[in-house]
Amino acid sequence: MNALRNLLDKIKPTFSEGGKLSMFRSVFDGFETFLFVPNSTSKSGAHIHDAVDSKRIMIMVVIALMPALLFGMYNVGYQHYLSIGQHEVTSFFEIFFYGLLAVLPKIIVTYLVGLGIEFTVAQFKGEEIHEGFLVTGIILPMIVPVDCPLWILALATAFAVIFAKEIFGGTGMNIFNVALIARAFLFFAYPSKMSGDSVWIRTDSTFGIGEGAVVDGFTGATPLGQVAVSTGSEAQITDALGNASSIWDAVIGLVPGSIGETSVIAIALGAILLLVTRIASWKVMLSIFASGALTAFLFNIAGLDNPVANLPWYYHLSLGGFAFGAVFMATDPVTSARTETGKWIYGILIGFMAIVIRVLNPGYPEGMMLAILLMNGLAPAIDYFVVQRNVSMRAKRAKIQK
Repeated sequence: MNALRNLLDKIKPTFSEGGKLSMFRSVFDGFETFLFVPNSTSKSGAHIHDAVDSKRIMIMVVIALMPALLFGMYNVGYQHYLSIGQHEVTSFFEIFFYGLLAVLPKIIVTYLVGLGIEFTVAQFKGEEIHEGFLVTGIILPMIVPVDCPLWILALATAFAVIFAKEIFGGTGMNIFNVALIARAFLFFAYPSKMSGDSVWIRTDSTFGIGEGAVVDGFTGATPLGQVAVSTGSEAQITDALGNASSIWDAVIGLVPGSIGETSVIAIALGAILLLVTRIASWKVMLSIFASGALTAFLFNIAGLDNPVANLPWYYHLSLGGFAFGAVFMATDPVTSARTETGKWIYGILIGFMAIVIRVLNPGYPEGMMLAILLMNGLAPAIDYFVVQRNVSMRAKRAKIQK
């Protein structure tokens, strides 16, 4: 590390004001502060001495996402080989490698497009490069189907970074979660690439791994998608070959779905890290899961002739993007409520709205995205009324004391 530090110190004057490459000063600063904690402190006013800056926090979130991402890669390969009937004769490494090659291009595209825009904006403004896209760039590929075309993903990334982030002033100023805006753009602009049977499981042998045609009876629908189109009051969830799936398949993550959203266990590992490091709010997470479970349970006992309403509450928490959204996106400190009471209200409303959207809108069985985006918009109002209530209560106590 000393050698790297010495190298950066040696070339730093070239990128500093007056140097030959001063026009790329913000780019150099971005890489330097990514590798090393800045040693500069404010000269006046109050400041906090802490080595954990925003870049370090973002890196910790990326680490927390790794279990879900790595399992998602494995599941992509597993669903592929399951669909062609070869999952039992294919090794773990072949399955994982297939998924790795399918997912890696998406990660590369989102980072190239997103960071390219952020670098360009930083150079144009003469400001430091914002680090928020470190997390957004890896979440984006995890919340889309494996067969989402790269050019569409690039377009959604550019739209989200420009219109949901930079136009508001960059990292820390955005109202809505950037990754969810990208997903909303994809869903409403290219619905055929975000729904249906064909987009959730990659069935080709583009990478030269795995041969054979798709077997008869193949379906790539997600479990929530299967429930939404079911007839009658109950639905049977099946895998790609039509065999019955259990709740444990959903908990483990061996079901069709967005790349990083299928495994509750992998998501839980990331949640533990975020909670131990106090990066994410346990109040938001707990209130979302509790509210979602209670709302689903109330629909269960309501006796509606609706298969989604009759889906057990624990299925609702395990399927789709509910767990992933509750852990990694609803807890975003920029777009969520910031008051302690507000966090409870914010989480309760997200869990409630997610289940209500799933049950009452059969054309859109996944309600987590819309629920979080809606509450992103209401979070400032929640905090405002919580603060005003506290101010009013203190004013009343002050009058009583007088």
